[in-house]
Amino acid sequence: MSREPTVKRRRMTSTERREQLIDIGRQLFAAKGMDGTTVEEIAARAEVSKPVVYEHFGGKEGLYAVVVDRETVALLNAIRDALGIGDRYRMLVERAALALLDYIDDNSDGFRILVRDAPLGTGSGSYSSILSDIAGQVEHILADEFASRGLDRRTAPMYAQMLVGMIAFTGQWWLETRKPRKPEVAAHLVNLAWNGLSSLERRPSLHLDEDD
Repeated sequence: MSREPTVKRRRMTSTERREQLIDIGRQLFAAKGMDGTTVEEIAARAEVSKPVVYEHFGGKEGLYAVVVDRETVALLNAIRDALGIGDRYRMLVERAALALLDYIDDNSDGFRILVRDAPLGTGSGSYSSILSDIAGQVEHILADEFASRGLDRRTAPMYAQMLVGMIAFTGQWWLETRKPRKPEVAAHLVNLAWNGLSSLERRPSLHLDEDD
C-alpha cells in the first residue's frame, strides 16, 4: 500500500508572520483584554514558540500597542473622511454618525479593544484621544454654523463635545445590541442632534426655580 505524499506547509515570511500575530492578538485582546491575554495563548494560536512573539513585538505589550495604533488610525480616518465630504451641516452630522457605526460594524473586535483601552469618560487613552480629535473638527463646523445664525460661536467647543459624546455612547450601546438596523440608529441620532441644534436658544437658562 503506497503512502500519499506529505504536503509540506509553506513557511511564512517575516511580514506574513507579523500580520498573523497581529490578527490573532486583535481577536484575543478583544475577547479578554490585554491583562487577560498571555503570550502563550498568542503563540499557541499561531502555532509558533513564544520567542517568535517576543522577536516581533518584544512581548504582548508591544503587540497590543500595534493593534491599538492600527485601530486608532482606522477609526479616525473614517470619521475625518466623513467630515470632509460635502458642505451641508446636516449631511456632515449624518455622515459622522454612519461612519462610526460602519466602523463598529466592520471592525467590532477593534472597537472593543479601543473602548476597553480607554472607556468613554476617562481622560486618557486612544479612544478618548480619538473623540477629542473628532470634537475639535466638529467644533469648527459648528462655530461657523452658530455664527451664521447669530449664536455665540464661543459655545461651539461645548456643543461639539456633547454631539460627539452622544454619538460615541450610542455606538457603544449598538455594538452589543445591533438593533435597530444601522441606518435607523443613525437617523435617530441625527433626529435628536440636528433638531436640537436647529432650535438652540441664544441665551439658554435653567427653569428649575420657576413656579409651575
